[in-house]
Amino acid sequence: MFEIDALRLLVAVADTGSFTRAAARLDYTQSAVSRRIASLEQRSGGPLFERLPRGVRLNPAGHALHHHAVEVLERLARAAQEVAAIHAGQGGTLRVGAFATANISLVPAALRAFQRSRPDIDVIAVEGRSNTLTQRLADGALDLAVISDYPSGLPTAEGVTTTELLRDELRVLLPREHPLAAAATVDLRDLRDEAWIQDSPAGRPAILDDACGRAGFTPRKLIRIAEWTGKFGYVAAGLGVALVPALAARAVPAELVLRPLDNPLPHRTLHTALPTAPLPAALILRDRLHAIADGTTTR
Repeated sequence: MFEIDALRLLVAVADTGSFTRAAARLDYTQSAVSRRIASLEQRSGGPLFERLPRGVRLNPAGHALHHHAVEVLERLARAAQEVAAIHAGQGGTLRVGAFATANISLVPAALRAFQRSRPDIDVIAVEGRSNTLTQRLADGALDLAVISDYPSGLPTAEGVTTTELLRDELRVLLPREHPLAAAATVDLRDLRDEAWIQDSPAGRPAILDDACGRAGFTPRKLIRIAEWTGKFGYVAAGLGVALVPALAARAVPAELVLRPLDNPLPHRTLHTALPTAPLPAALILRDRLHAIADGTTTR
């Protein structure tokens, strides 16, 4: 109903008490101000100013509209500041997704460094599987994600770009009483009779299948457990062994051990994923992640 410029003009006339002074403040001609105020009064259904011998002043209807006009203009000014801060990477909200083991140390370390340099940005952290995080990026529900090709390949989605972050060695998780628990390295072929705990969907190829195939055998039995806490519990109970990323080492319970594998060395690759038009803040966090990865990568 009311144009922003007309509301700005209303406030200027009210502040100065004069069409002429309002015109000078906003770089209008006096006749243009008169026409715009007349149009605004027509839209409002009646006069907004009392015309005095020297100047003008708001009437009751003008006071009511002036009150709302000031609120609208203040909110628009705040909106402009907030948008400018977001475009400068200095404010707003950053929605960050990561899968479980990336949240053990990698992502928290990057977020700590990020928030020290960008304290005005509110970070919302989301945990999920890599395929879910990738789709949320494509849907505009996330601004950055850390994703992985483990266990069944790197997910893709239209409008999402990925950059390799690091290669994370996969190690075998064993109970401390396992015969191979004290070995410096473990030959994957020595585990051919073990049951394996993994979470890849049935019928889809997985890194475990590839590693075992290159070692010359097929896993005897698969127990499909999704969460790492469940995997730890099953291995601790002696129900099987599991491949665990090196990044998860800090979360492994004391009754379990992680042991490196001999060739062939299975690994997963972590990537940062961004929409095609990323926020400046997302690019800053991406750089923080890569800086930390440069110190942790096994390549």
